Amino acid sequence: MGGEGGSQRRKSQNKGYKEGRKPIRLNRDIRNLTENEEISNKIWQQTRLVEYLNELPIVQLMLPAVEADDIISVVVQHPSFAGWQKVIVSSDKDFFQLCDGETIVFRPIQKQIINQTGLVEQHGIHPKNFALARAIAGDKSDNLPGVGGVGLPTISKRFPFLAEDVSYDIDTLMKYSKEHAGKVKAYTNVLEKRAVVEENYRLMQLYTPSVSVQGRQKINYALGNFKPEFAKTNVKAMMIEDGFGVVNFVDMYAWMNKIVADSRI
Repeated sequence: MGGEGGSQRRKSQNKGYKEGRKPIRLNRDIRNLTENEEISNKIWQQTRLVEYLNELPIVQLMLPAVEADDIISVVVQHPSFAGWQKVIVSSDKDFFQLCDGETIVFRPIQKQIINQTGLVEQHGIHPKNFALARAIAGDKSDNLPGVGGVGLPTISKRFPFLAEDVSYDIDTLMKYSKEHAGKVKAYTNVLEKRAVVEENYRLMQLYTPSVSVQGRQKINYALGNFKPEFAKTNVKAMMIEDGFGVVNFVDMYAWMNKIVADSRI
C-alpha cells in the first residue's frame, strides 16, 4: 500500500497532481452520510482491513511518501516472482502498462480482466506504449490535462504503431506527428503540447517505478523474510463480529492454507 503523503516526487514535479479529487464515496448504497461520517467510515474500513490482513498470509508494506502504484510496479517486476502469474486488482488504467505474459489486471468495479492481448484488441495500444498513450490523453482523476481532442480511440487510430510489441518514445511520436501534420489536426495538437506529454509521461509511467534504493531494500526484506501464517479462528470471529460470518469462505480458507503450506516446503 502507498505511504502517507503519496508520491512526493510527483507532487514536486507538478503541484496540481491529484489536486481537486472528490472524496471517494465509500458506501455507494447509502447516500445519507455526511462528509465527516464518510471520513470516519474510511478510517474504520482501512483500520479494519489491516486487522484482517494481520491474520492472513499476506505481505503488508507501506513506504512513506511513495505511492502504492510504484510499490506494485516493483513487486510485479521483482526477480523472485519471475515465472509467476501476477494479478493486479485495481480499476486504475495506469496499471495496464504493467500487463505482460505473466501479469494481468482485474478491474473489480468494471468486472473486467485485462491482459496483454486483450488490451491491444480493446484499445489498439500495447502495454509497452500505454503510458505514452495516457500521457497524450491525460488523466482528469489525477488533474493531469492531456492534448485537447485526442483521447485513446484517436491515439489508437492516428498512431497505429503503438499497438506493436515495441517500446516507442516521445521523440518517435513527435517525428511521426511532424510527418503527418497538416493532414489531421490531432498531429498538430500533439506537436504543440509536447511539454504536456513529456510531463505527463514522467508522472504516469510505472516501467521505472519511483522508489529509492532504501525503499527497494525494504521491499526486498519484506518479501524475503515474511513467514506466512493463517489464523482462521481469528478471521472467522472477526467476520461474525462484522456481520457476515455466515458467508461461505471455504475456497478462501483453502487457498490461505495452501499459501502457508507451500511456504514451508
